[in-house]
Amino acid sequence: MVSLGGAGDDYDYLFKVVMIGDSGVGKSNLIHRFTKNEFRVETQTTMGVEFAKKSIKIDDKIVKAQIWDTAGQERFRAITSAYYRGALGALLVYDISKQSTYDSLTRWLAEIRDYGERGIVVILIGNKCDLLHLRAISTEDGQILADTHGLKFLETSALDATNVEDAFNELLKEIYKSVVHHSPPADIQPGSLGGYGSTKAIQFNQLAEPGNPPLKKGCCS
Repeated sequence: MVSLGGAGDDYDYLFKVVMIGDSGVGKSNLIHRFTKNEFRVETQTTMGVEFAKKSIKIDDKIVKAQIWDTAGQERFRAITSAYYRGALGALLVYDISKQSTYDSLTRWLAEIRDYGERGIVVILIGNKCDLLHLRAISTEDGQILADTHGLKFLETSALDATNVEDAFNELLKEIYKSVVHHSPPADIQPGSLGGYGSTKAIQFNQLAEPGNPPLKKGCCS
């Protein structure tokens, strides 16, 4: 979903992005940290679709993110094509302390291929990296999976805000570049999500922007 701001709007572009991953990986807290810079110690799974908004500046444009949360539906495999419809980006989240959430990523990637827009930009997120004593999935394993599917990868912590803003901002920047520069879609390749999102994500992993230091991939790197 690309909406262009008009007279009286407080944005130039409105992008829909979605949060994907097993229940309990911290998707809602990542949204809360990004949009309000707060962490909710006690959270309850709610049903129905929830979303939040936040604007950032890219170049000289105001980009507003409309961030959709599964709101517990993933527990019942109830996410449908309607949730993905119009989404230009997704954060695919697992919990670094729970092996089962990492094992589910292949299924989530398949679902994104089935229901997501062809050019969707996906960033893989290993959340709760503050739980070092409970770590079950190494940073290296997360990076290997990301490289296999041509995705950018970051470890985050909604609790202490590690890499949270970076993750959302880089997702929006990738979408912005794809939309504004009208990058041509690439053909879907085995092991890739296909579309211009995946192609540019691989390039973005390898090439740093001039004057900008590389993002932290691991929680403590």
